[in-house]
Amino acid sequence: MRRLPVYILIDTSGSMQGEPIEAVKVGLADMVATLRQDPYALETVCISIITYDRDVKQIVPLTPLEDLQLPEITTPDSGPTHTGAALEMLCQMYSKDVNRGSSEQKGDWMPLLFLLTDGKPSDIQVYNSAIPKVKQLAFTNIVACAAGPKAETEPLKKLTDNVYSLDTMDSSTFRKFFQWISMQVQAGGKSMGITDNIELPQPPAEVNIVI
Repeated sequence: MRRLPVYILIDTSGSMQGEPIEAVKVGLADMVATLRQDPYALETVCISIITYDRDVKQIVPLTPLEDLQLPEITTPDSGPTHTGAALEMLCQMYSKDVNRGSSEQKGDWMPLLFLLTDGKPSDIQVYNSAIPKVKQLAFTNIVACAAGPKAETEPLKKLTDNVYSLDTMDSSTFRKFFQWISMQVQAGGKSMGITDNIELPQPPAEVNIVI
């Protein structure tokens, strides 16, 4: 069975402590529950979650949706946001995880990438050097989300044209955001074999398009 890998990168720096990270966890759980109701997704979707603050961790290796157990997500009291290091790990995991296929056998479907941050990269040089490496990889879509009033969109625009912002960081907003992600993953599952380009669904009112 050809898989649809979905990579989710979540900023867990100190500013995400408290309600924001709890809201993210609620949204993630909702997303997984929604996708499990979709037979296309249940057959093909595999999810990996990478968190990043001063440390970068793959807290969920690429795992089939039906086997996925969401771990506890924690945040430090303070510290830098190593977004660049997270992208470096993503590239390593992509090379290890994704079956690109051969002349005899088809590989996985092109992965989806979602990145969520409430600030800006602290390791800006590493971030800038990682962007071309990410773009060399085959992703169907890369979606970046700037959450809250302190999140900066300009660095995210270097990574992808699909940049969105959230004005607030409560559970209702994050729930809508992750519901929207699940719609994109479902669209990816239904379009497999038809097109490599997934048209992003219309975001909810809480998710703003950044031009």
